Amino acid sequence: MKHCISSSRRITKVLFATAVMAISGSVFAQSVDQVLQADQRRLNLAQQSQERINAVVQGTRSLEDQYRAINKEIDGLKVYNRLMRAQVEGQTATLEDIGLSMDQVDVINRQIFPLMERMIDGLDQSIKLDIPFLMEERTGRVDNLKDIMSRSDVSVAEKFRKVMEAYQIENEYGSTIEDYKQSLTIDGATRSFNMLRIGRVGLYFQSDDTKITGRWDNDNRTWEIDNSARNEVRKGLRVARQLVAPELIIIPVSAAEGA
Repeated sequence: MKHCISSSRRITKVLFATAVMAISGSVFAQSVDQVLQADQRRLNLAQQSQERINAVVQGTRSLEDQYRAINKEIDGLKVYNRLMRAQVEGQTATLEDIGLSMDQVDVINRQIFPLMERMIDGLDQSIKLDIPFLMEERTGRVDNLKDIMSRSDVSVAEKFRKVMEAYQIENEYGSTIEDYKQSLTIDGATRSFNMLRIGRVGLYFQSDDTKITGRWDNDNRTWEIDNSARNEVRKGLRVARQLVAPELIIIPVSAAEGA
């Protein structure tokens, strides 16, 4: 009997211990789950906090980049404004100069028109006194200048340019050699001759068959036949036409004044 009671007590203790262990295990399992859940919550909070921090950092960087970009733009605008200020100052000075020039335009026009008129008259007189080469072309140029001077649609600058151009052309005649065709009346007969101009010192004529050769006598203002220069004039015509290389030509010329 005692043995049975003792055995029952031992069984009871074992069952109790087992129950305690089971309860302890259940409590421990719940504690672990709670710890894990708490850790997960902390992890989630930490992740959320990090995301907010990242967002703040990104926003800060964006603002910093914008700040730097704005500063660069401001620096560029400062340079641009400085350049524009210098340009405006230069334009202002130019406008002042133009204003002064415009005030003097009337004075200049009053002075330059009489000058151009005198230059045209001088050119006309010079052509009339010169050896008579290309007279139609040269007198036509003078007539054109006189016509331009009376036109209001031609600027003063263009008129002056035309006058200077005519003087330049006349000046070039003095250093060139030229041949052309011209009709002359010699001994009552009019025929076409080959003309040879050598600078402004000599003007010669020769028929196509070279039987008639002569020159312009500027002292007497007449055409004179001078067949003694036939070969030299023919040679000069070939040089003027660039058929042969330039070479020495011996021909008669009018004596200089005072000789």
